[in-house]
Amino acid sequence: MARTKGRKANPEGRMALKDHVRELRNRLVISGIAVLLGAIGGWFLYDPVMVAVQQPLMEISAQQGRRAEINYGSVGSPFDLKIQVSIFLGLLISSPVWIYQIWAFITPGLKQKERRYTLGFMFAAVPLFLLGIYFGWIVLPEIVKVLTMFTPQGGVNQILATDYLTFVMRMFLSLGVAFLLPVVLVGINFAGLVSGRQVIKSWRIVVFVVCVVAAMAAPGPDATSMFLLAGPLLVLFFIAVGVCLLNDKRRARRRKEQEEEIEASADRATPLTDLEGPAEA
Repeated sequence: MARTKGRKANPEGRMALKDHVRELRNRLVISGIAVLLGAIGGWFLYDPVMVAVQQPLMEISAQQGRRAEINYGSVGSPFDLKIQVSIFLGLLISSPVWIYQIWAFITPGLKQKERRYTLGFMFAAVPLFLLGIYFGWIVLPEIVKVLTMFTPQGGVNQILATDYLTFVMRMFLSLGVAFLLPVVLVGINFAGLVSGRQVIKSWRIVVFVVCVVAAMAAPGPDATSMFLLAGPLLVLFFIAVGVCLLNDKRRARRRKEQEEEIEASADRATPLTDLEGPAEA
């Protein structure tokens, strides 16, 4: 009830700087607790995840006759890596929570309709982020095979565990963020910072960059694998462009209606009874 009264008394959602800092601190604490709980779950998932991550190296050793193995390098390295991987898994597991906290921190300053839009963006952002992680999981074996195929015959790939896991985590996060970009694009369009026409002008650059990344992730003798990998990103991009163009049309139609209402009210003659004084009336 107090929350409703606060919204009615302060419809624009204005907050003092001290309240913003307090709000940000609370959101960070909640996100940190969620990541910590997710990291505890990641601690128990560490062993099966590591077996799956090392599978591409084991396949290289079995199929191509080249030794490819992970070298932990020091006595304490396995423990350090388990902590790092657990935190990374905690970020993935708790992604719905910290993405929601970002949304909840932004929404108090938005209007009712804008909050509905951002809520829709949040519900789209979580599955897209996880879809990007899953996409990275699928292409990981191909990337590892391609990058290690340049090893000369008889050579041994003794890869430091820290380097290998850093490479894997960065790739997963990069693809997760890449799948989030269409949502961000629609968000800044709804905020009025960029129009759909401005976005569509850069489609050639986007297609080129996506195809280059897909070619690096899944190279092969044919282009089929590249298009299969580039397809989802391009589809998401053009869906985002379509949503931006529709929103531009909706905004232009609303602006035109407002201008027509203003012109109609300006052209409407003032009744004579309104011009007469009280004595004449």
